[in-house]
Amino acid sequence: MFAGTEIDRRHEDLGEILAKVQEDLQQLHDHIGQKTLSDGTRELIDLRALESAIERTQQGIKTQTENVLHSANNQVMTLPALDLAGAKHQLPIASQEALYDLHTGQKYELSKRTRRHTLGIAERDFDKKPVPRLTKMEPVQNMQGPSPGQQSKYAFNMRAVHDPTNSQNRDVLSDTYGVSLPAIVDKRQNKVPVQKVNTGSTVDHLAVLPRANRVDPSLIPPPITEKDAKKGILSLLERGLIPPAAELTLDPSPVRHRMIELRDPAEKKEQKGPAPAIGDGTFNFASVKMDLQSKPADTISLGSRSRSAKLPSEKDGESTWGPGSPRSRMASSAKSGRSVVPIKTHEGPLQPLPPPTTPASEFKHLSHRFAIQHGKIRDQSQDFLAFKQHYCLSWGSIVTMLQYMERMLQNYAVPLAFINGDKLADLSLEFELEKQPTVKDLLSVIINIDDVEAIIKRPGRRFLGPDGEHVAATKIQATWRRYKDRTAYLEYRRKKWAAGVIAISWIMNVKLSKIRKQLKATRLKHLDSFRERSKKLKANWDRIQKSRRVLIHLPSLGYSQKIRDAVKDMNIRQNLQMARICDIGDPNVEVIYICPVQVNDETLQYYAKLMGLKSAVSSGNVDDQIDVSSRYKIIVPEASNRFPSHSMCLATLLKYSPKALQRIQNLIKGREAYIVPGVLHKDDLSVADILDIPLLGPEPDIAQLYSTKSGSKRIFASANVEVPPSEYDVYSLPQMHECLAQLVTENLDVKRWLFKLDDEFDGRGIAYCDVTTNLKCYPWAKKEEQRYGEKWKKKWAQEAAFIKIHAEIPEVIAKHSKPVNTSVFPTWEKFLEAFLSQGGVIEACPPSDSVTALSVDMLIEPTGKISVISCGDQIHAETPFMSWGISVPQSSVEAAVLNDTCNKVGKACHQRGVIGYFTVDFVTFIDGRSMDQKLWAIDLNLSYGDSIAMSQLMLYVTSGKLDTKNCVLEVPPPKKEKKTKRRSRWDPEEPEAPPNINRFAVMSTRLLHTNLAVVHYSVFFQMCRAHGIGFDIKEKQGTVFTLIDSFKREGIGMLTIGEELQGSLATFARNLSVIHQEISAPNMQGQTNFKAAIEDIEGILGTTIQNVDRAKQEAEERALERDKQRAAEISAASN
Repeated sequence: MFAGTEIDRRHEDLGEILAKVQEDLQQLHDHIGQKTLSDGTRELIDLRALESAIERTQQGIKTQTENVLHSANNQVMTLPALDLAGAKHQLPIASQEALYDLHTGQKYELSKRTRRHTLGIAERDFDKKPVPRLTKMEPVQNMQGPSPGQQSKYAFNMRAVHDPTNSQNRDVLSDTYGVSLPAIVDKRQNKVPVQKVNTGSTVDHLAVLPRANRVDPSLIPPPITEKDAKKGILSLLERGLIPPAAELTLDPSPVRHRMIELRDPAEKKEQKGPAPAIGDGTFNFASVKMDLQSKPADTISLGSRSRSAKLPSEKDGESTWGPGSPRSRMASSAKSGRSVVPIKTHEGPLQPLPPPTTPASEFKHLSHRFAIQHGKIRDQSQDFLAFKQHYCLSWGSIVTMLQYMERMLQNYAVPLAFINGDKLADLSLEFELEKQPTVKDLLSVIINIDDVEAIIKRPGRRFLGPDGEHVAATKIQATWRRYKDRTAYLEYRRKKWAAGVIAISWIMNVKLSKIRKQLKATRLKHLDSFRERSKKLKANWDRIQKSRRVLIHLPSLGYSQKIRDAVKDMNIRQNLQMARICDIGDPNVEVIYICPVQVNDETLQYYAKLMGLKSAVSSGNVDDQIDVSSRYKIIVPEASNRFPSHSMCLATLLKYSPKALQRIQNLIKGREAYIVPGVLHKDDLSVADILDIPLLGPEPDIAQLYSTKSGSKRIFASANVEVPPSEYDVYSLPQMHECLAQLVTENLDVKRWLFKLDDEFDGRGIAYCDVTTNLKCYPWAKKEEQRYGEKWKKKWAQEAAFIKIHAEIPEVIAKHSKPVNTSVFPTWEKFLEAFLSQGGVIEACPPSDSVTALSVDMLIEPTGKISVISCGDQIHAETPFMSWGISVPQSSVEAAVLNDTCNKVGKACHQRGVIGYFTVDFVTFIDGRSMDQKLWAIDLNLSYGDSIAMSQLMLYVTSGKLDTKNCVLEVPPPKKEKKTKRRSRWDPEEPEAPPNINRFAVMSTRLLHTNLAVVHYSVFFQMCRAHGIGFDIKEKQGTVFTLIDSFKREGIGMLTIGEELQGSLATFARNLSVIHQEISAPNMQGQTNFKAAIEDIEGILGTTIQNVDRAKQEAEERALERDKQRAAEISAASN
């Protein structure tokens, strides 16, 4: 679009035009001067002739200027390198230089004179630098006299040669005579001050007041020195030397007032745009206004003219660029460097001036705007031509950027876009040697960017351009190829992912299989070692019991992971048996207690004092307490807090605690020791194998099998003890319906039936259903039972009733079954799901309103000896199936019957390889038909129970003995004090009543009250002492506490001992009431089971009182009958 043209005209054409202009102006001046009349008046001047002459001048100059600029702007000129250092020795020989067209690629040869004419603008920028001559001077031949233009140029050159201050002096000497003058640069005038960039803070730090004044503002501030005053008022204010509320007056004032001269708006002249500049840019002849009045002086001074009235071009220049612009500085420096030169108006023709220049660096801030319509530049518009002329020196890179802009606007069919030329020029410099500009970069130079961007972002706009169909086809093909390749890649990635998953799964499966095999082999090895050590323990048991030994108590609850996850505060639950350390009551025993929770100093001090009471209790003197803390150690595994979310049992935590194991090994080194476990787990065997000591307990698999409800039924069945009507190993719903229907048919007197989960404990997995009260066929079945009488036990007699009951059982169970513990199983559906998944038993509830549950703790020694450790009646608080405490000894069943039943159960357990501690639960009631007392065995727990630990505490603080054969707790009688009072010889000796050595105890480890957490243990014991809650060492009765948790402090254990069961129960209830009242407020009752325990104890006390009154009444009746019989015998003998 921008084709270069060959320069075939010499620059003398422009000089001729300027000479003609000067001649026309001179003639015009003479003509005007002759029009003056003799009387001083002037004749009218033909303005049309003047305007036509000026117009012709301007048109000729404009045409020639555009031709020269057009040729220079559309061609790339190859300039030689300006090597100042080697310019003296490397002067080029060629006298011509090449020009290249951007579009056609043609090469043109440009002579020296043409080059000087074309590059006049660019060379003028180097007038202050020493540029060596790069071409030869060739003599001009066959010259036939100079033309008028050449003569004017020669005169101009001569004037420049004679004037060293002329800007053309060096160029003329260099071009004409080949003389290169040294560059003399006035650094003071031409040096542009370079602003140094300061980094960091440019402000000095403000001074700080002394520390004394900052601390105490009332002190007198330090005096103000002259140095402080020079820092300014702000510094003084910041330092506090001047109060913030002080009124300041600056003298002299920094603001100076001056009157301003107001102009009349009518005097405002119309400002016209500057005419095209001619010459060197400092003086515009086209805007000269001719003065029609003759002046007496023949010469006109340029200095006076400039002082009297500024030329329009100068005014415009100053208003546009300002006094600090490069243009104004250049003009001021030029005026200051030259003296006033007078110009005569009547002398020879004016000399031609150099061609006009447009230095781009001085107009950079001007705004050039032009339009691109339908992807084409309006190249003939005035705005674009002005922009083109302004950036003529860097037009090559701008052309490339314009091509990118046109191409983008054509591609998106943008109808109209307004371009900011200055931003476009800056963008072209940025991307001149780099990659192509992006659409975002091109949009940044568009003025109406919002409209253009909205058009570009419109869907499908790219396809409206000239090659829209081709682009659309390419887009469709690319999209299809991308979709096809993407689909194939996704399929490949899915297969690769699947292959990776399969490979990883296979690798993990192989590794897990290997680990399982290794674990299985390790556990088999532990089991073999356990059996070997058990045999050695059996052989040496009698010797070990008589010698000094160490008992390692490990109160671990090795239930299944599912149950452990459901138990709240698992570690606290495992620490309910802190009373195990009371085994040190045997002088040959030392205890290592593994504690699952951290123990603070307050708790350690309490147990140290409690254990020291043994000697004081034996002697009856409080001062005889001794420190026995060396005989027991409380060890907390370091892994107890490292697995808070895994609900691990204590044996597993100890297994992963090497420091605790090392300490235990050091304590038992060279001594007889064995482990007393809790609920056995496989990790108990691992711990025993690491410590290389035996374990007093059965194999974990045997313990877990026979501790279930179904397993205990097998033990009771083999022991031939009386059990409630039941079915065990129930795993399906049809089996449940069938078994329950059969049980109901055989036992029509039983109203309530219980469903018990195999693996649950402590009354958690129990549900009940009142079947007979909801059976429609129950009256008919009852009549059938009465009709058959003794034959009702035959299956054929029950068949009809069984069919009807079996048909109604599913509906009755679904509607009327309820879980006991709704916190674990909120609905029957949840309970039924768990029941069918792990199995359970169906059991009859005792058909009586008065039912007593009792527990018997037993020990099977490795030698096979069976002994009863303790026995007691259970106390239920929340539900009749959940025990929270026990009263020792039991008083509900005859001791002989209970011991005989327990021995049978013990033998059955020993036959199945059970050794160690275990607990048997019974229920007793009066049968309504036979009026006999029934004793049913209902549960079996093959573990060390809480009641065993509390019984050891009871025996420790009383020094008593529990006679399990007679179910009596006896304590040694208190020692008699010697009386110093003299007794008269004649006074009769009063017989002393024998002391009561029988005791009853009420104990519990599951007392919960959330308000206990706000009271420290020291304050708690002071409160108890204030209310008389304590233990009497002499009488061996009172209250003892066990501290379970040192962190939450919400649960405690309590033991009360008294001479009578009613008194012990009443003391226990009173203690609970006092503690609740002391730690609770009306608006902060807390969560507790104290109230339910008190209510249950009150019910037991009422029943006990009734039983005592009934017993007294029966004794009185028997005594009265004996008296009557004796009186009758006496009367008969007398007769």
